[in-house]
Amino acid sequence: MEKTTKNEKSTKNEKPTTSEKLTKNKKTIKNEKLTKYEKLTTSEKETITYASQFAKQLKIGDIILLDGDLGAGKTHFTKGLAQGLKSKCLVTSPTFTIMNTYEDGTLPIYHFDMYRLSSKEEAEELGFNEYFDPTSLDGISIVEWPSQVEGLINKPYYQVSIHKIDECTRKISIVHLY
Repeated sequence: MEKTTKNEKSTKNEKPTTSEKLTKNKKTIKNEKLTKYEKLTTSEKETITYASQFAKQLKIGDIILLDGDLGAGKTHFTKGLAQGLKSKCLVTSPTFTIMNTYEDGTLPIYHFDMYRLSSKEEAEELGFNEYFDPTSLDGISIVEWPSQVEGLINKPYYQVSIHKIDECTRKISIVHLY
């Protein structure tokens, strides 16, 4: 995975290999520590591969927030995360169920789509807050549309932003805030 700094943009478009090691760029901005990765992908398969490679560093209690417009590739990224964690489950967007669980991999995955929720309080009423406490979480939580439940999820977490450049190209930025 490629690292970037505040004043440097990544323009390389290389596929990650299974032997590629993650290189972290740590810095402090406004009293927040962060690590940032950036990558351009040119196909669904490449997005899935990138996410699969990224998943290899995840551990129990990690929370991943996914931002991107409709059709940007949030569910494809989640498919890659599940693949990287050795899940064989069919990964689909939990648009109507709000949460899907995949428990057959190396870690349980709790995949949320908060699009239909209107507040943090609504998510708490459904009992979802237990999935966002890194000290008691028994797997990882992945959240699409986290802005719908702002204030529910506290640091540390990974913020993944997927920007659609054109029909096939995506710019994926991963920031670990802690």
